[in-house]
Amino acid sequence: MSKVVCFGEVLWDVFPTHKKIGGAPLNVANRLSSFGHNVTMISALGEDNYGQKIIEYLKENKVKTNHIQINKEFQTGKVNVLIDKKGSASYTINYPSAWDKIYFTEKAKSEVVNADAFVFGSLIARDETSRNTLYELIEAAKYKIFDLNLRQPHYTTDVLQYLMEKADFIKFNDDELYEVCKKIGSKYNSLEQNINFIADKTNTKHICVTKGHHGAVLLYNDVLYYNSGYQINVKDTVGAGDSFLASLTSELLNKSTPQKAINFACAIGALVAQNEGANPKILQSEIETFINP
Repeated sequence: MSKVVCFGEVLWDVFPTHKKIGGAPLNVANRLSSFGHNVTMISALGEDNYGQKIIEYLKENKVKTNHIQINKEFQTGKVNVLIDKKGSASYTINYPSAWDKIYFTEKAKSEVVNADAFVFGSLIARDETSRNTLYELIEAAKYKIFDLNLRQPHYTTDVLQYLMEKADFIKFNDDELYEVCKKIGSKYNSLEQNINFIADKTNTKHICVTKGHHGAVLLYNDVLYYNSGYQINVKDTVGAGDSFLASLTSELLNKSTPQKAINFACAIGALVAQNEGANPKILQSEIETFINP
């Protein structure tokens, strides 16, 4: 199995009625670990009960926590989540949180050097401290997977462009693709044209765009692969894209064909969306029955 490092926010998603552990890179790490990969999380937590619970949770899920820093000055991150009638989420993200202040260490760098893939998002770059650490770690990484997570007002076009140019693989949802393409000068209207525009503009061979319940499109070495989605009853969409990315990454690292990889990833994303929260347990048998009932 492959060795993967996930870098970025670990936090609590606070819903009106309950709290759940989350953060996009944590969700990706968790799902990758469930597929048997060797996963390390690089982040920062407050010296508080919330932080302790996240460490325990990651350990239970076999994600390595030795590069999670404990910060005495800042609290463990929290995000207020509201779910609308369609199951779509909106977020209020507290600032500053411990994960905004991840300091660079040589040990973390050597972890990244030895990994098969390095996964990061755009939200972690909102604060200079974590952003500078990310920029140093990117230079050490073999295969860089960038998951755009556009959360207003926590990003700038310049930073997005820099990270896209550094990445070997970029994941968007369709809204994010159109927004970013418009910001960096695309005149195109179709999804495929804009995927190719990003590929040319950032010199990236691997790009994936999710389309909610309509599935996803994957550009892999100049070929487009499609999955048109699975019919489900959506509980909430929190973390569905993260599990999608983890599943796609897992299959590609395991040398599956791009078509098999995107089919599998769409199935996992759908299974997560029909459950509550970002990290439901999903059995192998459930996945097989879902793809081939």
